[in-house]
Amino acid sequence: MLVLQSLIRPEGQLELSLAEMAPPRIAEPDQVLVSMEAAPLNPSDMTLLLGGADLHGAERTRVNGLPAMVAPMPPGAMAAQARRVGQPQAVGNEGAGTVVATGSAPEARALLGRKVAMMGGGMYAEYRVAAASQCLALPSNASATDGAAAFVNPITALGMLETARREGHKSMALTVAASNLGQMLLRLCEAEDVPLVSIVRRPQQARLLNDLGARHVVDSSAEDFVPRLTDALAETGTRLAFDATGGGEMAGQLLHAMEAALSRQAGRAYDRYGSQIHKQIYIYGYLERMHTTLPPGLGMAWGLGGWLVFSFWRALPPERRAQLQARVAAELKSTFACRYARECTLQELLTPEALRQSVQMATGDKTLLRLAPG
Repeated sequence: MLVLQSLIRPEGQLELSLAEMAPPRIAEPDQVLVSMEAAPLNPSDMTLLLGGADLHGAERTRVNGLPAMVAPMPPGAMAAQARRVGQPQAVGNEGAGTVVATGSAPEARALLGRKVAMMGGGMYAEYRVAAASQCLALPSNASATDGAAAFVNPITALGMLETARREGHKSMALTVAASNLGQMLLRLCEAEDVPLVSIVRRPQQARLLNDLGARHVVDSSAEDFVPRLTDALAETGTRLAFDATGGGEMAGQLLHAMEAALSRQAGRAYDRYGSQIHKQIYIYGYLERMHTTLPPGLGMAWGLGGWLVFSFWRALPPERRAQLQARVAAELKSTFACRYARECTLQELLTPEALRQSVQMATGDKTLLRLAPG
């Protein structure tokens, strides 16, 4: 079988290649063997796939007679990826296909012949072994394309909403909100009657969300971004935000605007330490590769931390996982629908032009890897 591998060479070069390997074998009773059919290129795959390589210098080549591509690694990226140098990495956080063999456990045997979605890494391959608990059986009317992105974005959206409720929040804010994830969370929040402040980076993205029915959309490229953000946070009472930009000023702007919104509350007495109401920012991505900067004036009741869907998922009890999976399956073609701008095979991806196009991660520009017909 073919497997897409990402290797950083000691001489400072990224190598993306197809490796010919024997299909994996089932080793445990609860495991299944899946013939992979489709997998998305997600932002969460980019660091492992590319390692920060400079794709402007990418070139086609061949490794062991199979298509490959190489690209230079800038010094900073090379230093950041030092621990994986010389170690080929299998890529792909999620995908979908058909179960062609199983272990002896009932939960595994129940999936034989079914189309399933999977999460767990190494999905850019022709075959993948996984535990039955890592699989979501797709509805009979769903294709592998429908289910290819049934884990990362849907569970992220559900996880954000669940995190908000656990922490006592009745509203939230999201950056990069015109993305596939942002549109899923918008539909989810509308269904659950949870106010959502959607922060976008371009006017056309604001128009897109407004057309979808979003009530609180703020464009960070606008001159009046900060006052409009403060107005939206004050109107919705939002004290929680999930930020995909990571670096730069956004986290600080959100905390500052939350504090400013609190200062508008009638009857609020002056406190030299600022508001005593906690404000929380979770960074769940790093689209901006720079330091996160925080301004003064935030008060002393705030938090800044990381949020990872895989950690959220692992911490859930099995019964709650099953409930969330059932909801995703039931709403796969509505709330959690994912649309793609293009499809390509593993071989087609390994060209500089196709790869540069596929990793832009622009709104509405998602790529689906076609691993096999299905």
